[in-house]
Amino acid sequence: MNINLALVGNPNSGKTTMFNELTGSSQYVGNWPGVTVEKKQGKLKKHKDISIIDLPGIYSLSPYTLEEVITRDYLIDEKPDVIINIVDASNMERNLYLTTQLVETGIPTVVALNMIDVVNKNGDKIDVAELSKELGCPVIETSAIKGNGIRALASESIELAKSNKENIIKNIFSDKIEDSINEISELIKNDIDDESNKYWYSIKLFEQDEKIIDKLNLSETKQNKIKQIVEKLEEEFDDDAEGIVTTERYNYIEKVIFKCYKKVYREMTNSDKIDSIVTNKWLALPIFFGILWLIYYVSISTVGDWTIGYVEDFFGIIQDGSISVLTNLGASEWTLDLVGNGIIGSIGAIFTFVPQLMILFFFLSLLEDSGYMARVAFIMDRIFRKFGLSGKSFIPMLIGTGCSIPGIMASRTIENEKDRRMTILLTPFIPCGAKLPVFAMFIAMMFSEQTWVGPSIYIISIFTVIISGIFLKKTKFFAGEPAPFVMELPTYKIPRLKGVAIHMWEKAKSFIKKAGTIIFVSSVVIWLLQSFSFSLEYLPPERVSESMLAGIGEAIRWVFVPLGFGDSWAPAVASMTGLIAKEVVVATFASVGNAMPIQFTQVTAFAFMIFTLFAAPCFAAIGAMRREFGNWKLTLFAVGYQTGLAYILALLVNAIGSIIFKGSQVTTSKTLNISAMEEASESAVVNGDIVLIVFGIILLVAIAIGVTNKIRNSKKHIAVSK
Repeated sequence: MNINLALVGNPNSGKTTMFNELTGSSQYVGNWPGVTVEKKQGKLKKHKDISIIDLPGIYSLSPYTLEEVITRDYLIDEKPDVIINIVDASNMERNLYLTTQLVETGIPTVVALNMIDVVNKNGDKIDVAELSKELGCPVIETSAIKGNGIRALASESIELAKSNKENIIKNIFSDKIEDSINEISELIKNDIDDESNKYWYSIKLFEQDEKIIDKLNLSETKQNKIKQIVEKLEEEFDDDAEGIVTTERYNYIEKVIFKCYKKVYREMTNSDKIDSIVTNKWLALPIFFGILWLIYYVSISTVGDWTIGYVEDFFGIIQDGSISVLTNLGASEWTLDLVGNGIIGSIGAIFTFVPQLMILFFFLSLLEDSGYMARVAFIMDRIFRKFGLSGKSFIPMLIGTGCSIPGIMASRTIENEKDRRMTILLTPFIPCGAKLPVFAMFIAMMFSEQTWVGPSIYIISIFTVIISGIFLKKTKFFAGEPAPFVMELPTYKIPRLKGVAIHMWEKAKSFIKKAGTIIFVSSVVIWLLQSFSFSLEYLPPERVSESMLAGIGEAIRWVFVPLGFGDSWAPAVASMTGLIAKEVVVATFASVGNAMPIQFTQVTAFAFMIFTLFAAPCFAAIGAMRREFGNWKLTLFAVGYQTGLAYILALLVNAIGSIIFKGSQVTTSKTLNISAMEEASESAVVNGDIVLIVFGIILLVAIAIGVTNKIRNSKKHIAVSK
């Protein structure tokens, strides 16, 4: 017997942790809304015939967001055997709103009263038997993070699925509303195939849910009768139908909690005390940027930097050994060059940064699992809203720090279509894991002693997002008021080493997998282009300037001359190969750098980093943008805007930096030689003023635009008042 169990719950209720415990899956657990943007499926441990479907975290079954649409469509159309409703026991009032809707669907439901350990620790008491009686379905106490109650929850769900016992639907509405719902039920009894969810359909029709009205395709006569029933009550209650239902639900939940939940009064929890500091109006941003600096200092400049030599030595041994074996076998010159430089050298240059990235991902996962990243979204909302952006946009951007593709997909949580479009366009501006090797390479070789360069990339990206938001809000595609931002801040908790390790490994595995596929193929193609002429003559490294790659680079390098790195064709080619995958930029420099010197100054190196940060993302991310936009017109606009802005900002960095630092050591050319990275990182002489000046320029521009907007808004207000 095949059984489908659907996990449904609010964001931050521990739903994905529960999924991992039930299935043994190594899926990453996030700590902010919007991590699960599509349903995921696994098998219950030791039960191959029982599937667990992890549905997106939602607050209700009203179709405001794509998350809610995905979940509701699955529940109503595909009808799982049992719903496992994950409820945060420490925040029952908010969580039980969804529970009341799930019970009404007619699908057998089990409530997993999760985080019960937090409730017990606080000294609160929940009468589980009374709560089960009031909700009309089984209630099981669980703690997903500790693995408590999981077996009991699975057993209860399986038993309920086999017995097919229906929920006991309680009358949560007042008599007048209940009578109206029953009246609608009678009207549609012949239009509903499944009698078990007729009550739920009736409530949705009472709320005038457009999607349900379209789905049932009721006759005009029935629709008019339903409208008359609804309008009569709206007039009597002096509220719209949806507002009436919402009020009635919360009134019912309040009564249930009064009966079942005995809460110990506390003036301030530990989380409240921490939040009074980390979300403080004046301290929040300095603390956030200080944490970013510390993470980069450890990951890139100190501990991470120590690992570079070991990885290089490891790949050096592999490279020397491979060449030695091939030489003994009588391999040709081009074969030795392909294996030694084209494959091992290029892939080795990428893997050099794996330990650094793993340390970085480790620290970021600590912030996520502890609950701090949810606070960052709250902090950024206060800033974003001042510039006409929604705080909800920051959540996909946080997800985009790992990879832009899931970040772009996470924009589905935003109700406002124009805000969603803008979030899709701006999310690639946040440095993703694929761009980090590029930054790590330049930091190690050009800015090794300047610990502010890494964090400044994030700071500049955030300010650029704000400036872009102000500009885009004035265009027809994105104009309008930002959507309200409502999110619950989870209680701080000590991250589990298992969850942190899973996150770090998943990110590293994704990076290594890409290195072994896309980057591997790209490295071979780049080697072929740089090792053969257009007449297909093999060229040794010293004749690389005659290669096909050099010809292509020479044809496009003039575009990058104003940016400071167009004097050589190699950076121009690297900028283009980054469209395949941003890591390929490093592979390109590694491959070409073995054949010819590549000159950069600190100014032009920073300009190249800025261009890489903001230019169009990889083809896979562009494809994700196309799917989310739904048309090519907006996609091409986004790619053009991203690349155009990247060009302008890199141009400003080069122009202003060259003027300020003319004749100084900052503008002295240095050879980018990846095989000598360790020595370069030890001997680099760095002047960090360039970063501070560039950051200061962008900050001043942001303040100027913000002040200008406020003045314009004030004038409009005065004009309206007059």
